Amino acid sequence: MVTGRIEMKKLLFFVFLLAVIIVPPSFAGERVAEHKGGNEGDGSVTLTPEAIKEAGIVVEPLVKKYLATELNAPGEVRLNSYLSSKITPRITAQVLARHVRLGDKVKKGTPLLSLSSVAMAEAAGKLLVANQEWQRIRKLGKRAVSAKRYNEVKIADKQARARVIAYGMTERQVKELLLKGSSGTPGVFQLVALQKGVVVSDDFIEGELIEPGRVLFNITDESSLWVESRLSPKLSEAVKANANARVKVPGNGWIKGRVTRRHHLLDEETRTIGIRIEVNNKDGRLHPGMFVDTKIETGKGKKYLAVPTKSVLRSPDGDWILFVEQKKAGSFKPQEVEVVGTIQDYTVIKGLPEGSRIVTSGAFFVRSELAKSGFAVHNH
Repeated sequence: MVTGRIEMKKLLFFVFLLAVIIVPPSFAGERVAEHKGGNEGDGSVTLTPEAIKEAGIVVEPLVKKYLATELNAPGEVRLNSYLSSKITPRITAQVLARHVRLGDKVKKGTPLLSLSSVAMAEAAGKLLVANQEWQRIRKLGKRAVSAKRYNEVKIADKQARARVIAYGMTERQVKELLLKGSSGTPGVFQLVALQKGVVVSDDFIEGELIEPGRVLFNITDESSLWVESRLSPKLSEAVKANANARVKVPGNGWIKGRVTRRHHLLDEETRTIGIRIEVNNKDGRLHPGMFVDTKIETGKGKKYLAVPTKSVLRSPDGDWILFVEQKKAGSFKPQEVEVVGTIQDYTVIKGLPEGSRIVTSGAFFVRSELAKSGFAVHNH
């Protein structure tokens, strides 16, 4: 009998421990509410500072913003001619070897290809002879030879040097030629990059005989590109130089740009006027030849009561809403607004007094939390 009572006490004590350790569901819900917040019963939701920080919620006062209207126009990405160069031979030559390929990044002075030319061989041979004579006369000095002879030899050396440079040799290649002398290959020389950039086109094969003026490489610095937009003559009149513009990268957002030129000639085929937009492309999102959409600012613009477009949401009733912070910090309530229009990345609204503190980032999270509380997301 005594043993039975002892066992019963042990069982009751074990049940008591379980009741203390295990938290009932209602208490667990209260702990979640302590972190994220809770429903206030008036259609609003309150979030803790921790939850606001984790969700990246930004609250800002509603103020008028200076916005300019925009024109939409199709555009094509092109090379920035001011940051591009063409590599061409100046004399007839045969391609011996290629040193870079399409898409390679090069620096100024990087060897691009090796050429062999009869004309270069003749010019290089004359330079070697002229330079040897000049070095001999220079050592003798003006006292040993007549002034006329001294100047003739000096000029002949300079002319021979200028000729090989005009044919395509660099100063560095000329020095190497004179250093090697007759042991070198006078007719062989290299064309080098005139700037840093990317090889965007090449048009030759090894062994091919190339005529002067043939474009072998196009090199451009893609950190800055041009976008040529097309507008009707009437609409183009509203575009001014240095106006702000935006270029939509297919599937990869927008890039800011600036109008640098409005063309004067009308395109005979499209009957449009070209608008040149210069864009910063250091992140490499644009490439020559791409077709894009552009937005170009016109006029001086004016102030609008506007909010970031991403902060305006639809309620289940189809109304437009913004989340407004209440007097209690961290408490947000949906407020119906009237959408007037969209300018750039902002939506012009009516229905809220200026100075209202609204959620400009993280509105989707706030709506989700309000929905979890059991309230439909619309104006109460």
